Amino acid sequence: MSIALVSLAGIVLFIWPFLGLGLPPEVPALAITLGAVASLALMEAGARRLDSGRLALLAALAAIDAALRLVLVSGIGGFSPIFFLVLCAGYEFGASYGFLVGAFSLLVSGLVTGGVGPWLPYETFAVGWMGASSGLAGSFVRRFGQRFRPRRRTWLPDRLDMAVLVGVAVVTGFAYGALTDIWGWVAFYRGVENIGWTPGLSAGDTLAQFGRYYTLTSLSWDSFRALGDALAVLALGAPVLMAMGRLRARLGYQILTEEPTGLTRGSTEAQPGAVTGRA
Repeated sequence: MSIALVSLAGIVLFIWPFLGLGLPPEVPALAITLGAVASLALMEAGARRLDSGRLALLAALAAIDAALRLVLVSGIGGFSPIFFLVLCAGYEFGASYGFLVGAFSLLVSGLVTGGVGPWLPYETFAVGWMGASSGLAGSFVRRFGQRFRPRRRTWLPDRLDMAVLVGVAVVTGFAYGALTDIWGWVAFYRGVENIGWTPGLSAGDTLAQFGRYYTLTSLSWDSFRALGDALAVLALGAPVLMAMGRLRARLGYQILTEEPTGLTRGSTEAQPGAVTGRA
């Protein structure tokens, strides 16, 4: 629910041009973005899902991503290494935490690289939704994955985890490109015949214009991002997910009322009826 409420502000930013209104004013758009991210952080803290340990981890992940973006500001093709940690953190810690990791990573890296501009609200929401999508996928696998695999006894992610995360990386790699292209499309391609944003068109015609623009100018570029994110997950996903899974267990707690049958990913060994991890 908290993600849905915060996402409403972002959805308005992205659909604004398709209503024939051009781009929203820059300062209000940035203020709305900062307010939405801060509101989600406060809601998570108020619900005790964002305690001091998870907040420290959030700061560390945002700092690492900012450093990676400083090294590769423009990325390699459309690929940037900052998306990898966002996807892994969302997969292990959930949708809200994944959104916060993505949003704070972009905001901090924008300050570090001097990339604060009218494009920043679009990038912030787009990367936040990447983390949220990964979190939803991870929650679904943990809830229903036992139907398709035996009971887990190690922290190491299995083929199902890796396959799902690779799929999310590919889909969100293209989705991020399409979402962030909206700002540049309106700002730089205004009035260009057949592909540019043109005032006065209906929402359907405007969407068709954007579809042609994206196919001609960005689809191949975004393929590098989708492929790069998938390869990063395949190469480094297993150890990073394993480490984050152990952190998730240590930063949370679980009340056991029965004799544990074995160590599963996301839980810790404990005596019956004991509280594991930290309260």
